[in-house]
Amino acid sequence: MLYPELFKSLERARWSMTDDVPWDDFHPDKLSEEQALTIKMNAITEWSALPATEMFLRDNLDDSDFSAFMSVWFYEEQKHALVLMEYLERFRPELVPSEEALHAVRFEFDPAPPLETLMLHFCGEVRLTQWYRRASEWHTEPVIKRIYDLLSRDEARHGGAYLKYMKRAIDLHGIEAKLAFAKVGVLMASSSRSGKPLHPTNLHVNKALFPMDTVQSRLPDPEWLEHWLDNQIVFDKACESRVVGGILRNLSSLFGEEFDTVASLNRYRKKLAS
Repeated sequence: MLYPELFKSLERARWSMTDDVPWDDFHPDKLSEEQALTIKMNAITEWSALPATEMFLRDNLDDSDFSAFMSVWFYEEQKHALVLMEYLERFRPELVPSEEALHAVRFEFDPAPPLETLMLHFCGEVRLTQWYRRASEWHTEPVIKRIYDLLSRDEARHGGAYLKYMKRAIDLHGIEAKLAFAKVGVLMASSSRSGKPLHPTNLHVNKALFPMDTVQSRLPDPEWLEHWLDNQIVFDKACESRVVGGILRNLSSLFGEEFDTVASLNRYRKKLAS
């Protein structure tokens, strides 16, 4: 089982909202209105770990190891929402998300192949690591800069944990797992072609609710994500290349192949499929 060791490693790295967030260093003149609003949107988005966890537990009934790991992942992701809301509660209480706004992002996801979902969320963690790193650089207020740094490090660790389950899946399922991971890897590393940032929170996940079946579509401002990325934290081509590079490097290591471009990964996918 992977869960016992993952629990220990994540426990050692865990930060405290009381001891590791420098609340007393807050500078009100360094927090703009637009920055504060993005914190609210990210807090609501992080709350969507709740329906994601419900999805993982439903679709992995035969995998108690991975389901147990969800207890750690869910705790840490909900903590992300909580620390962002705590920041607003202390310094911009009028922007604290309502319970209704939080509950709006809790909806049922359609069942999906567990291997593809695993890869999808691995890619999501790689991307979120870079998004939060840029957010920390963009913000000018010291406390929220530190919070986004903590969140970015958590997302990187979560990606590493998912990668361990992906390696185990290849050991158990062989080509089936490789094909699933390559297929989703090509999709998630192709944001430049799709014209939008690809992340689990802005993908359609419930046909019956379309088009209100993405997490982002249920936010108070459904358009905020692309504005945040393009005009605020400025997640440009250089930043995107780090996401793509992270996905390709990890799959190269996982498969024992060399993928220097998305095209090379796609060729490998076609080879597996044939």
